[in-house]
Amino acid sequence: MYQTAIPCLLMRAGTSRGPFFRKEDLPTDIQARDEVLLTAVGSPDPRQIDGLGGGDTLTSKVAIISRSNRPGVDIDYLFAQVSVDEARVDTNPSCGNMLAGVGPAAIEMGLIEASEGTTRLVIFNENTNSRIESIVQTPGGRVQYDGDTKIDGVSGSGAPIFMNFMDVVGSKTGALFPTGAAQDVINGTPVSCVDVAMPMVLIRLSDLGRAADENPAALCADQELMARIERIRREAGARMGLGDVSGMVIPKIALLSEPEHDGHIRSWYLTPHSLHAAHAVTGAVCVASAGAISGTVANEIAINHYNSQDAFVIEHPSGKIAVRLSLENEDETYDVVAGTVRTARLIMRGEVMVPDFGSVPLREDQALQAICA
Repeated sequence: MYQTAIPCLLMRAGTSRGPFFRKEDLPTDIQARDEVLLTAVGSPDPRQIDGLGGGDTLTSKVAIISRSNRPGVDIDYLFAQVSVDEARVDTNPSCGNMLAGVGPAAIEMGLIEASEGTTRLVIFNENTNSRIESIVQTPGGRVQYDGDTKIDGVSGSGAPIFMNFMDVVGSKTGALFPTGAAQDVINGTPVSCVDVAMPMVLIRLSDLGRAADENPAALCADQELMARIERIRREAGARMGLGDVSGMVIPKIALLSEPEHDGHIRSWYLTPHSLHAAHAVTGAVCVASAGAISGTVANEIAINHYNSQDAFVIEHPSGKIAVRLSLENEDETYDVVAGTVRTARLIMRGEVMVPDFGSVPLREDQALQAICA
Protein backbone atom coordinates (compact mmCIF):
# COMPACT_ATOMS: atom_id res chain seq x y z
CA MET A 1 0.00 0.00 0.00
CA TYR A 2 1.44 3.33 -1.06
CA GLN A 3 1.11 6.61 0.81
CA THR A 4 0.11 10.06 -0.37
CA ALA A 5 2.10 13.16 0.57
CA ILE A 6 0.07 16.25 1.49
CA PRO A 7 1.85 19.59 2.04
CA CYS A 8 1.24 21.28 5.37
CA LEU A 9 2.72 23.56 8.00
CA LEU A 10 2.82 22.47 11.63
CA MET A 11 2.26 25.57 13.76
CA ARG A 12 1.77 26.59 17.34
CA ALA A 13 -0.95 29.22 17.21
CA GLY A 14 -1.93 30.92 20.45
CA THR A 15 -2.24 28.13 23.01
CA SER A 16 -3.08 25.49 20.37
CA ARG A 17 -1.10 23.48 17.86
CA GLY A 18 -1.86 21.62 14.65
CA PRO A 19 -1.28 21.26 10.91
CA PHE A 20 -2.33 24.01 8.49
CA PHE A 21 -3.45 22.80 5.05
CA ARG A 22 -4.33 24.53 1.82
CA LYS A 23 -7.88 23.62 0.91
CA GLU A 24 -6.81 22.69 -2.62
CA ASP A 25 -4.47 20.00 -1.27
CA LEU A 26 -7.26 18.09 0.50
CA PRO A 27 -10.04 15.92 -0.97
CA THR A 28 -13.18 17.80 -1.95
CA ASP A 29 -15.36 15.00 -0.59
CA ILE A 30 -15.97 15.75 3.09
CA GLN A 31 -15.85 12.13 4.24
CA ALA A 32 -12.56 11.54 2.44
CA ARG A 33 -11.20 14.84 3.79
CA ASP A 34 -12.11 13.86 7.34
CA GLU A 35 -10.38 10.48 6.92
CA VAL A 36 -7.24 12.33 5.85
CA LEU A 37 -7.41 14.65 8.87
CA LEU A 38 -7.97 11.77 11.28
CA THR A 39 -4.97 9.92 9.84
CA ALA A 40 -2.80 13.04 9.80
CA VAL A 41 -3.22 13.68 13.54
CA GLY A 42 -3.34 9.98 14.51
CA SER A 43 -6.92 9.59 15.70
CA PRO A 44 -8.66 7.73 17.17
CA ASP A 45 -5.92 6.95 19.70
CA PRO A 46 -5.43 8.56 23.13
CA ARG A 47 -1.70 8.83 22.38
CA GLN A 48 -2.11 9.79 18.69
CA ILE A 49 1.16 7.94 18.26
CA ASP A 50 0.66 7.42 14.51
CA GLY A 51 0.17 11.08 13.65
CA LEU A 52 0.92 14.72 14.42
CA GLY A 53 -1.45 15.10 17.35
CA GLY A 54 -0.33 15.38 20.95
CA GLY A 55 -3.02 13.36 22.73
CA ASP A 56 -4.87 16.50 23.87
CA THR A 57 -7.77 18.51 22.47
CA LEU A 58 -5.48 21.58 22.24
CA THR A 59 -3.03 19.72 20.00
CA SER A 60 -5.59 17.84 17.90
CA LYS A 61 -6.68 20.76 15.75
CA VAL A 62 -6.53 21.51 12.03
CA ALA A 63 -6.74 24.72 10.01
CA ILE A 64 -7.75 24.67 6.34
CA ILE A 65 -7.15 27.89 4.42
CA SER A 66 -7.55 29.20 0.89
CA ARG A 67 -7.64 32.43 -1.10
CA SER A 68 -11.04 34.06 -0.77
CA ASN A 69 -13.34 35.26 -3.55
CA ARG A 70 -15.46 37.22 -1.08
CA PRO A 71 -15.43 41.03 -1.42
CA GLY A 72 -13.06 42.65 1.04
CA VAL A 73 -11.74 39.30 2.30
CA ASP A 74 -8.27 37.86 1.71
CA ILE A 75 -8.35 34.36 3.19
CA ASP A 76 -11.06 31.81 3.98
CA TYR A 77 -10.45 29.73 7.11
CA LEU A 78 -12.15 26.51 8.18
CA PHE A 79 -11.30 25.09 11.60
CA ALA A 80 -11.62 21.38 12.37
CA GLN A 81 -11.53 19.89 15.86
CA VAL A 82 -10.32 16.31 15.52
CA SER A 83 -11.42 14.05 18.34
CA VAL A 84 -8.53 12.34 20.12
CA ASP A 85 -10.26 9.07 20.97
CA GLU A 86 -13.11 8.94 18.44
CA ALA A 87 -13.14 8.87 14.64
CA ARG A 88 -14.86 12.26 14.54
CA VAL A 89 -14.03 15.61 12.93
CA ASP A 90 -16.12 18.58 14.07
CA THR A 91 -16.29 21.79 12.04
CA ASN A 92 -19.14 23.30 14.07
CA PRO A 93 -16.96 25.28 16.50
CA SER A 94 -14.28 27.80 15.68
CA CYS A 95 -10.88 28.31 17.29
CA GLY A 96 -9.47 31.78 17.83
CA ASN A 97 -6.09 30.43 18.89
CA MET A 98 -5.58 28.53 15.62
CA LEU A 99 -6.86 31.66 13.90
CA ALA A 100 -3.72 33.44 15.08
CA GLY A 101 -1.70 31.22 12.77
CA VAL A 102 -3.83 31.84 9.67
CA GLY A 103 -2.11 35.10 8.68
CA PRO A 104 1.44 33.75 9.03
CA ALA A 105 0.47 30.48 7.32
CA ALA A 106 -1.17 32.29 4.39
CA ILE A 107 2.01 34.29 3.86
CA GLU A 108 4.27 31.24 4.23
CA MET A 109 2.13 29.34 1.70
CA GLY A 110 2.18 32.18 -0.81
CA LEU A 111 -1.57 32.77 -0.59
CA ILE A 112 -1.03 36.43 0.28
CA GLU A 113 1.92 38.73 -0.27
CA ALA A 114 3.58 40.23 2.77
CA SER A 115 3.91 43.99 3.09
CA GLU A 116 6.86 45.86 4.53
CA GLY A 117 6.58 46.28 8.30
CA THR A 118 3.17 44.79 8.99
CA THR A 119 0.69 42.88 6.86
CA ARG A 120 -3.03 43.39 7.39
CA LEU A 121 -5.43 40.78 6.09
CA VAL A 122 -9.11 40.05 6.50
CA ILE A 123 -10.00 36.45 7.25
CA PHE A 124 -13.43 34.90 6.75
CA ASN A 125 -14.19 32.23 9.32
CA GLU A 126 -16.33 29.64 7.54
CA ASN A 127 -17.34 28.04 10.85
CA THR A 128 -19.07 31.19 12.08
CA ASN A 129 -19.56 33.25 8.90
CA SER A 130 -17.64 36.11 10.47
CA ARG A 131 -14.71 38.33 9.55
CA ILE A 132 -11.52 38.85 11.52
CA GLU A 133 -8.86 41.44 10.86
CA SER A 134 -5.37 40.03 11.48
CA ILE A 135 -2.22 42.16 11.64
CA VAL A 136 1.03 40.21 11.30
CA GLN A 137 4.55 41.55 11.85
CA THR A 138 6.44 41.29 8.53
CA PRO A 139 9.64 43.38 8.59
CA GLY A 140 11.51 42.93 5.32
CA GLY A 141 8.46 41.25 3.81
CA ARG A 142 8.85 38.08 5.91
CA VAL A 143 6.86 36.79 8.87
CA GLN A 144 8.51 37.65 12.18
CA TYR A 145 7.97 35.09 14.91
CA ASP A 146 10.43 36.34 17.54
CA GLY A 147 9.36 39.14 19.84
CA ASP A 148 8.68 40.29 23.38
CA THR A 149 4.95 39.53 23.57
CA LYS A 150 4.03 36.90 26.14
CA ILE A 151 0.72 35.08 26.31
CA ASP A 152 -0.18 32.95 29.31
CA GLY A 153 -0.26 29.26 28.53
CA VAL A 154 2.79 29.41 26.23
CA SER A 155 6.42 29.42 27.32
CA GLY A 156 8.68 32.17 26.03
CA SER A 157 7.57 35.13 23.93
CA GLY A 158 6.91 36.02 20.31
CA ALA A 159 5.92 38.71 17.85
CA PRO A 160 2.42 40.09 18.47
CA ILE A 161 -0.43 39.15 16.14
CA PHE A 162 -3.33 41.57 16.55
CA MET A 163 -6.82 40.24 15.83
CA ASN A 164 -10.08 42.15 15.65
CA PHE A 165 -13.20 39.98 15.64
CA MET A 166 -16.18 41.32 13.69
CA ASP A 167 -19.66 39.93 12.90
CA VAL A 168 -19.47 37.87 16.08
CA VAL A 169 -22.93 38.32 17.59
CA GLY A 170 -25.06 35.24 16.92
CA SER A 171 -22.16 33.29 15.41
CA LYS A 172 -24.13 30.01 15.27
CA THR A 173 -27.63 30.81 16.50
CA GLY A 174 -28.22 34.24 14.97
CA ALA A 175 -28.85 35.92 18.34
CA LEU A 176 -26.89 37.37 21.23
CA PHE A 177 -29.22 35.60 23.67
CA PRO A 178 -30.49 32.54 21.74
CA THR A 179 -33.07 31.69 24.42
CA GLY A 180 -34.42 35.23 24.36
CA ALA A 181 -33.21 36.05 27.88
CA ALA A 182 -29.99 37.23 29.50
CA GLN A 183 -30.48 34.54 32.14
CA ASP A 184 -32.31 31.23 32.33
CA VAL A 185 -32.73 28.62 35.02
CA ILE A 186 -31.87 25.13 33.83
CA ASN A 187 -32.25 22.17 36.18
CA GLY A 188 -32.42 24.64 39.07
CA THR A 189 -29.19 26.43 38.10
CA PRO A 190 -29.05 30.06 36.86
CA VAL A 191 -27.16 30.28 33.55
CA SER A 192 -26.60 32.71 30.71
CA CYS A 193 -26.78 31.31 27.19
CA VAL A 194 -24.74 33.72 25.05
CA ASP A 195 -23.57 33.55 21.43
CA VAL A 196 -20.72 35.95 20.66
CA ALA A 197 -17.97 34.34 18.54
CA MET A 198 -18.83 31.05 20.27
CA PRO A 199 -22.16 29.80 21.65
CA MET A 200 -21.62 29.32 25.37
CA VAL A 201 -23.37 28.48 28.62
CA LEU A 202 -22.05 30.60 31.49
CA ILE A 203 -22.43 29.22 35.01
CA ARG A 204 -21.36 30.60 38.40
CA LEU A 205 -19.25 28.12 40.31
CA SER A 206 -21.07 29.05 43.50
CA ASP A 207 -24.40 28.08 41.89
CA LEU A 208 -22.97 24.58 41.49
CA GLY A 209 -22.10 24.56 45.18
CA ARG A 210 -18.38 24.77 44.50
CA ALA A 211 -15.76 27.18 45.82
CA ALA A 212 -13.66 29.43 43.59
CA ASP A 213 -10.44 28.35 45.29
CA GLU A 214 -11.02 24.69 44.47
CA ASN A 215 -8.38 22.95 42.37
CA PRO A 216 -9.64 23.03 38.75
CA ALA A 217 -8.30 19.56 37.93
CA ALA A 218 -9.97 18.07 41.01
CA LEU A 219 -13.23 19.78 40.14
CA CYS A 220 -13.20 18.39 36.60
CA ALA A 221 -12.36 14.92 37.96
CA ASP A 222 -15.66 14.96 39.86
CA GLN A 223 -17.75 12.73 37.58
CA GLU A 224 -21.03 13.56 39.31
CA LEU A 225 -20.44 17.29 38.87
CA MET A 226 -19.37 16.91 35.24
CA ALA A 227 -22.47 14.83 34.53
CA ARG A 228 -24.61 17.58 36.07
CA ILE A 229 -22.88 20.21 33.90
CA GLU A 230 -23.39 18.04 30.81
CA ARG A 231 -27.12 17.75 31.52
CA ILE A 232 -27.30 21.55 31.76
CA ARG A 233 -25.31 21.90 28.53
CA ARG A 234 -27.58 19.55 26.58
CA GLU A 235 -30.75 21.29 27.76
CA ALA A 236 -29.19 24.68 27.03
CA GLY A 237 -28.21 23.51 23.54
CA ALA A 238 -31.78 22.54 22.80
CA ARG A 239 -33.12 25.87 24.11
CA MET A 240 -30.51 27.73 22.02
CA GLY A 241 -31.83 26.09 18.85
CA LEU A 242 -28.81 23.85 18.36
CA GLY A 243 -30.82 20.63 18.66
CA ASP A 244 -29.34 17.51 20.24
CA VAL A 245 -25.80 18.57 21.21
CA SER A 246 -24.82 15.30 22.89
CA GLY A 247 -22.40 14.55 20.05
CA MET A 248 -21.28 18.16 19.56
CA VAL A 249 -18.64 20.28 21.26
CA ILE A 250 -20.89 23.36 21.23
CA PRO A 251 -22.21 25.06 23.21
CA LYS A 252 -19.08 25.40 25.34
CA ILE A 253 -19.18 25.88 29.11
CA ALA A 254 -17.49 28.54 31.24
CA LEU A 255 -17.48 28.18 35.02
CA LEU A 256 -17.21 31.69 36.42
CA SER A 257 -16.22 33.26 39.72
CA GLU A 258 -14.89 36.47 41.22
CA PRO A 259 -11.36 37.38 40.06
CA GLU A 260 -8.55 36.22 42.29
CA HIS A 261 -6.06 38.90 41.26
CA ASP A 262 -6.48 42.13 39.25
CA GLY A 263 -8.64 40.72 36.45
CA HIS A 264 -12.36 41.33 35.97
CA ILE A 265 -13.59 37.74 36.16
CA ARG A 266 -12.23 34.24 36.52
CA SER A 267 -13.24 31.66 33.91
CA TRP A 268 -12.64 27.93 33.71
CA TYR A 269 -13.35 27.00 30.10
CA LEU A 270 -14.54 23.47 29.32
CA THR A 271 -14.01 21.98 25.87
CA PRO A 272 -16.73 20.83 26.83
CA HIS A 273 -15.82 17.65 28.73
CA SER A 274 -12.35 18.58 29.94
CA LEU A 275 -10.70 21.73 31.27
CA HIS A 276 -8.86 24.00 28.83
CA ALA A 277 -5.30 24.50 30.07
CA ALA A 278 -5.67 28.24 29.39
CA HIS A 279 -8.68 29.75 27.57
CA ALA A 280 -10.08 29.70 24.06
CA VAL A 281 -9.90 33.09 22.32
CA THR A 282 -13.43 32.90 20.92
CA GLY A 283 -14.59 31.80 24.37
CA ALA A 284 -12.81 34.80 25.88
CA VAL A 285 -14.60 37.10 23.43
CA CYS A 286 -17.93 35.61 24.51
CA VAL A 287 -17.19 35.77 28.26
CA ALA A 288 -15.88 39.33 28.01
CA SER A 289 -18.88 40.50 25.97
CA ALA A 290 -21.29 38.89 28.43
CA GLY A 291 -19.37 40.48 31.29
CA ALA A 292 -19.94 43.91 29.78
CA ILE A 293 -23.66 43.42 29.02
CA SER A 294 -26.08 43.90 31.89
CA GLY A 295 -28.27 41.08 33.11
CA THR A 296 -25.95 38.17 32.46
CA VAL A 297 -24.38 35.88 35.03
CA ALA A 298 -20.97 37.17 33.91
CA ASN A 299 -21.99 40.80 34.33
CA GLU A 300 -23.28 40.20 37.85
CA ILE A 301 -19.80 38.91 38.75
CA ALA A 302 -17.78 41.51 36.83
CA ILE A 303 -19.87 44.62 37.48
CA ASN A 304 -17.86 45.58 40.58
CA HIS A 305 -14.53 45.16 38.79
CA TYR A 306 -14.90 46.23 35.15
CA ASN A 307 -14.64 49.76 33.77
CA SER A 308 -15.81 50.01 30.18
CA GLN A 309 -12.73 52.09 29.33
CA ASP A 310 -10.46 49.13 30.14
CA ALA A 311 -9.68 45.95 28.30
CA PHE A 312 -11.71 43.13 29.84
CA VAL A 313 -9.26 40.81 31.63
CA ILE A 314 -10.20 37.16 32.17
CA GLU A 315 -8.23 35.07 34.64
CA HIS A 316 -7.81 31.40 33.67
CA PRO A 317 -5.82 28.38 34.94
CA SER A 318 -2.61 29.49 33.18
CA GLY A 319 -2.84 33.24 33.78
CA LYS A 320 -4.87 35.91 31.96
CA ILE A 321 -6.25 36.90 28.58
CA ALA A 322 -7.30 40.46 27.76
CA VAL A 323 -10.07 41.42 25.31
CA ARG A 324 -10.56 44.97 24.06
CA LEU A 325 -14.28 45.54 23.49
CA SER A 326 -16.26 47.98 21.38
CA LEU A 327 -19.98 47.58 22.07
CA GLU A 328 -22.77 49.47 20.38
CA ASN A 329 -26.27 49.03 21.74
CA GLU A 330 -29.33 50.19 19.84
CA ASP A 331 -32.73 49.05 21.03
CA GLU A 332 -31.15 46.14 22.91
CA THR A 333 -29.42 45.03 19.71
CA TYR A 334 -25.68 44.80 20.24
CA ASP A 335 -22.87 45.07 17.74
CA VAL A 336 -19.57 43.83 19.14
CA VAL A 337 -16.01 44.22 17.89
CA ALA A 338 -13.45 42.48 20.07
CA GLY A 339 -9.67 42.74 19.83
CA THR A 340 -7.00 40.54 21.33
CA VAL A 341 -3.31 39.73 20.91
CA ARG A 342 -1.80 36.30 20.28
CA THR A 343 1.51 34.88 19.09
CA ALA A 344 2.33 31.99 16.76
CA ARG A 345 5.34 30.00 15.63
CA LEU A 346 6.08 27.93 12.57
CA ILE A 347 7.39 24.61 13.92
CA MET A 348 7.82 22.58 10.75
CA ARG A 349 7.06 22.69 7.04
CA GLY A 350 6.81 19.66 4.81
CA GLU A 351 4.43 16.86 3.90
CA VAL A 352 2.30 14.63 6.07
CA MET A 353 1.97 11.08 4.78
CA VAL A 354 -1.43 9.39 4.66
CA PRO A 355 -2.59 6.14 3.06
CA ASP A 356 -3.97 6.38 -0.46
CA PHE A 357 -7.58 7.54 -0.38
CA GLY A 358 -9.99 4.65 -0.32
CA SER A 359 -7.42 2.04 0.72
CA VAL A 360 -8.39 -0.39 3.50
CA PRO A 361 -5.71 -1.25 6.09
CA LEU A 362 -5.04 -4.95 6.69
CA ARG A 363 -5.28 -6.49 10.12
CA GLU A 364 -2.00 -7.82 11.47
CA ASP A 365 -2.95 -11.46 10.77
CA GLN A 366 -4.02 -10.58 7.21
CA ALA A 367 -0.74 -8.75 6.67
CA LEU A 368 1.27 -11.77 7.84
CA GLN A 369 -0.71 -14.03 5.50
CA ALA A 370 -0.04 -11.68 2.61
CA ILE A 371 3.71 -11.66 3.35
CA CYS A 372 3.90 -15.43 3.67
CA ALA A 373 1.78 -16.14 0.57
